[in-house]
Amino acid sequence: MNLLEVQHIEKYYGKRGSITKALNDLSFSVNAGEFVAIMGPSGSGKTTLLNCISTIDTVTSGTIALDGTDVTALKGRRLSDFRRKNLGFIFQDFNLLDTMTAYENIALALSIQRVSPNRIDGAVRKVASQLGITEVLDNYPYQMSGGQKQRVASARAVVTNPKIVLADEPTGALDSKNARMLLDRLGHPNRKHHATILMVTHDSFSASYASRVIFLKDGAIFHELTRGADNRKQFFPKIMRVVTMLGGELSDAR
Repeated sequence: MNLLEVQHIEKYYGKRGSITKALNDLSFSVNAGEFVAIMGPSGSGKTTLLNCISTIDTVTSGTIALDGTDVTALKGRRLSDFRRKNLGFIFQDFNLLDTMTAYENIALALSIQRVSPNRIDGAVRKVASQLGITEVLDNYPYQMSGGQKQRVASARAVVTNPKIVLADEPTGALDSKNARMLLDRLGHPNRKHHATILMVTHDSFSASYASRVIFLKDGAIFHELTRGADNRKQFFPKIMRVVTMLGGELSDAR
């Protein structure tokens, strides 16, 4: 079942005489429960694409539909409500509130959705256990490592059971050990609860955790790989071959 439908979207920046086409007639779909990675060199349009899907930015033309709702047609309160109820976000720089503990940062996402207090505690502790952060629930962000902060941010993104989790370079600020731990843990809600994840990354190692990788170049789809029956170690060299075809511009540091 297609959860996300991106149809012929284009995005232009600038004014007449100096226009940049960031997305060029881009179309693809994501099934419910998929873990899809978006890769591409700098300037390929991957961040612009994520921003348009997340409703942070708007498309110039084309449509983006999530579970049958055309998000490109939503405005004002309807857009805010849709974003809050259906989307989860994981950012490279964590975006945690420094004056709140890990527990409070995660619980806030549920409070905003007016979840009853007696349900919040169980939901927070369940997702904290899945992501391996139970021991830091009472800690403030300054008391946590980068890897712990990113797992708290991931818990905040998935605790509301959004229809899709949008991750923007979630391992970009982490060392290889913490990146591996985050990706292992992030795969849990995808495998166990069929959470749908769309992750933008420059890193081939991170992309190898996905079930499908879409490669962008100059705002259009350059290539696509499906993992199928491959394990992560078998999928990784296939990703690297496409990276080489793209000119080796993507980092494979991990």
